Amino acid sequence: MAQKDKGSFRDPSGYVFTHNERVLRNVTKHGAQQYEAVRDAGLFDVLYDKGFIVKTTELDAQEKKKLGFIDKNFTDEGCAYLLEHEVIPYISYPYEWSFEQLKTAALHHLDLQLFCFDKGFVLSDATAYNIQFIGARPVFIDILSLKPYKQGEFWQGYQQFCMQFLYPLILQAKVGINYQALYRGTCEGISASDLRAMLSWRDKLSLLTYLHVTLPAKLDRKRINNPDAVMKNAAKQRQLSANAYRGFLGAMRRAVMGLKPKGKNRTVWNNYEIEQIYVSEELQQKRDFVAKFVKTEKPNMLFDIGCNLGGYSLLARESGAEYVVGFDFDSGAIDVSYQRAGKVDNFLPLLFDAANPSPGIGWRGAERQSFITRANADALVALAFEHHLLIAKNIPMDDFIDWLLSLAKSGVVEFVPKNDETVQKMLTLREDIFHDYTQENFENLLQKSAKIIEQKIISASGRTLYWYQQK
Repeated sequence: MAQKDKGSFRDPSGYVFTHNERVLRNVTKHGAQQYEAVRDAGLFDVLYDKGFIVKTTELDAQEKKKLGFIDKNFTDEGCAYLLEHEVIPYISYPYEWSFEQLKTAALHHLDLQLFCFDKGFVLSDATAYNIQFIGARPVFIDILSLKPYKQGEFWQGYQQFCMQFLYPLILQAKVGINYQALYRGTCEGISASDLRAMLSWRDKLSLLTYLHVTLPAKLDRKRINNPDAVMKNAAKQRQLSANAYRGFLGAMRRAVMGLKPKGKNRTVWNNYEIEQIYVSEELQQKRDFVAKFVKTEKPNMLFDIGCNLGGYSLLARESGAEYVVGFDFDSGAIDVSYQRAGKVDNFLPLLFDAANPSPGIGWRGAERQSFITRANADALVALAFEHHLLIAKNIPMDDFIDWLLSLAKSGVVEFVPKNDETVQKMLTLREDIFHDYTQENFENLLQKSAKIIEQKIISASGRTLYWYQQK
């Protein structure tokens, strides 16, 4: 059955839906003229060839007739055109991206704007949700937001770009606060007033923050106190010549390019992959075990839960996993993983707290999907991970295993025994209340719903890998 995307409702010119694992877009009569202008200029083909936008095909009349039910089931506005988009392997959101990923997405958006402007077209909005990643590569997905440029118009998406791209980056660059939790809590991004309240007096004096944070924040206050006067004023002033428009976009690009996370952006996993948790022989055994699992299972989609710096994600790609999504709670680790992902295809690292994963948010709690709703893996690896939930977060062992099995039909999970140095460090400053944290209990619970295909001890402390498949 066709399923309309619950996040695709804001634009009357069209909407996205899925049908038999295909991603389709209906262009309504309201959007037909604008779509035709961009298409007839040959812009879609050029943008795809240059890597700016997702691959899009206009379906013919026969295909449209075959799917004619969409007129009745989805809209009263008819179907002027039916488009098919390349499938994005895994949908992610800005609050799941590291600083470098959000910065890359912002630059991609601005580069797209600048390229289109030189061809006589602009974007009607600037939401960060219109950028998706295929591996490390950003692509723009909302092609109906492209429209012909009108002489004198202002950049309509300016405020949205600031709230969803610029302000989160400034927050981490100037204040040193990770923006992801705040971003996730607001959905629409960070406001100028909220950001200004967090900036130091010195930061407020910089040209970047004065122009794009302080002045908009003052305008927000005036809008509250005297909305009619502000709106009339704004309507008169929001005019730009073509040169000024392009210059504004170029200046914004330079500003974004110059932003860097405050401090060293050190990750707790900086030395994880070179620490002597395992001796070299044990490490090789672990790598061989994971490689064998991946080569045997041949997953199209693999999740690496607790990917750290991406070492095992890259191993999974080398061993035959078609697409790998790595998850870790440390934004610095995700930045490192993202740098490594740029050297291979089809590896996407994302920020992730397993004890507090992304919920469904936005309109009716469904505009942005939850992590569980998007969990579409064929297989997973969870290495040196379970104790961070069971010990550090007090997650019950049976609940953890149920959750793990819900994500993929097969996987490799590493059990770290209580006598292991890492667990002992975690218990140093707290009472050991984890009486059921035993390997025997772990195996028994795992075997209730899964078959253990193979297991292997890979450290002197007794760390054990379990290759399992759901029953």
